[in-house]
Amino acid sequence: MPDQIEARILALLTRDADLTSAAIGEAVGLSASAAHRRVSQLRARGLIEGYRAVLSKSARGDPTIVMVNVTLRDQRQETMVAFEREIVGCPEIRECYLMSGEADYILHVEVTRDDSYERVHREILAQLPGVTRLASHFVIREVISRS
Repeated sequence: MPDQIEARILALLTRDADLTSAAIGEAVGLSASAAHRRVSQLRARGLIEGYRAVLSKSARGDPTIVMVNVTLRDQRQETMVAFEREIVGCPEIRECYLMSGEADYILHVEVTRDDSYERVHREILAQLPGVTRLASHFVIREVISRS
């Protein structure tokens, strides 16, 4: 569990991962070297898993975003493992969540302008191991995203 200063550092980095140690230190009342040590400790403790660039929708090819509810034929471990192993190699699938409720999984799928969701549905999603039902929901507009 992060202390108060670490929590403030994490909040700062969540908003802007490019902050320098000097900027972090100034914001939380530490020297640049002390801020750098704190960030290194947060990484070592697994509270920071990494940094990545958040690409704009236009940089990703202005994709159509589709949230897909996936129902598997059963919830045996081997069925779920086979499904999860296969989706890792599908670049169209941006996120996958194991769910409670009606759907077994929810997928965040992105289809670029030069592709079609019909092809992704037919050639990729419907071919995944154990899939018995797909329910697709097209995103009309992104209201908030906290990547």
